[in-house]
Amino acid sequence: MFNKFQISKIHDYLWEIPQSFRNDMRVPARIYASRKIIEETEEEAIIQLINTTTMPGIVKYGLAMPDIHSGYGPPIGGVGAMLLPDGVISPGFVGYDENCGIRLLKSELEEDEIQPYLESLATKIQEVVPSGLGKGRRSKLSLEQIDRLLEGGAKHLVARGYGEKEDVENCESQGQIETADAKYVSDLAKRRGQDQVGTLGSGNHFIEIQKVTEIFDEEIAKVFGLFKNQIVIMVHTGSRGLGHQNCTDYLRKVVQVVDKYNIKLPDKELACVPFNSPEGQSFFKAMSAASNFAWANRQMISHYLRQAWAQTISKKSKLTLLYDVAHNIAKVEEHQIDGKNTQLIVHRKGATRAFPPNHLEIPEKYRSVGQPVLIPGTMGTASYVLAGSEKSAEAFYTVNHGAGRRMSRHAAIRTISPEELRKQLAQKGIIVKCRSFRGLVEEAPEAYKNIEEVIETVEKAGLSKKVVKLTPQAVIKGE
Repeated sequence: MFNKFQISKIHDYLWEIPQSFRNDMRVPARIYASRKIIEETEEEAIIQLINTTTMPGIVKYGLAMPDIHSGYGPPIGGVGAMLLPDGVISPGFVGYDENCGIRLLKSELEEDEIQPYLESLATKIQEVVPSGLGKGRRSKLSLEQIDRLLEGGAKHLVARGYGEKEDVENCESQGQIETADAKYVSDLAKRRGQDQVGTLGSGNHFIEIQKVTEIFDEEIAKVFGLFKNQIVIMVHTGSRGLGHQNCTDYLRKVVQVVDKYNIKLPDKELACVPFNSPEGQSFFKAMSAASNFAWANRQMISHYLRQAWAQTISKKSKLTLLYDVAHNIAKVEEHQIDGKNTQLIVHRKGATRAFPPNHLEIPEKYRSVGQPVLIPGTMGTASYVLAGSEKSAEAFYTVNHGAGRRMSRHAAIRTISPEELRKQLAQKGIIVKCRSFRGLVEEAPEAYKNIEEVIETVEKAGLSKKVVKLTPQAVIKGE
């Protein structure tokens, strides 16, 4: 594979495919990975990364994080920054689950204080947060209420009493992208979201009760409010059926007008339009609205988690938000290109931003140490909290969003025994709440790359700094 793609090593954790590899490449392609990770990365994903380098307006290089695996159009774990105003925006480079992301809620309690109540807490969470493909709440919001969420995001819910002001302060973009415009989201997408605010969804989405098992940087951990044996709750979900429909709607529209802009691409799944075109602006406003919906969804889940916590653990202790960050999104950001501050539209698909110390978009309480970076493992493995670093400027301040698949869902179902997986998790003392055996095996640890090696790559490459390691106590799975 190395020879096939002419991959050269820049250093032990960064590899490059030169622009000369294919005559349609506008920039080189780069992959952050150890040698082992790059050797086990599927060829299809590398081809998809190379294809992204052909997109109009892309600057510096097409990037992939160590969790790279194949997806629709660009690979998952892919990053592409396009020069504004004429660079392109691409629905496929955001992905179907617009603003899928992670939030982490901190408790004030240690493991031994909640251990007697852990089973009942997990059961209560499964009861109050519906999960599964198409699963929703019993009551439906009106289309008018959906419009308010599409434009107001988490900030709108907090203003209505479903949260605290810190939930806004400690959320990427304060839980609301102001360029969102609900009228650019179809009624079909809105209807799909009417009963899905405060729901988990399916696939790799989860709620996980975790404890802090290892601290790598005491100073930063203290700023983040994290301590040894502390219980935290991680939430991984996105914009549900609304975001999926929104992406579907705009992929259809964009595919129809690519030729109008004389854009030539090696794969129609890369379909894109100039950011400043009518179609580009429509998608950007609609995608921003779907992102707001995702932040509202995670905010409402937090509301139900706090209720479950109060009912089973303590009405006196609180769950506070450490941070919430997206990993399927395209955002307008300013970066240094050739020594100049330059406006870009940065696509992160299965990749998460990681801003360094003193960046103005970080909550003030974290500004001295860098943005909290939330990296989940897969079911039964560790997750990590990291902090953004200045060196990640070379990656547009981006890191991976997880471990990354090394086995397809179908392959996992064929080769992994649900009963054996349940036994393995039970031996680790992990409580699992999942009504579907299929849902379990699709997300088995064996189906993913080694999270420890992925995190080592990120830190050794200088993209982020390890702060704490989190290990699962109970998992509530999307089904």
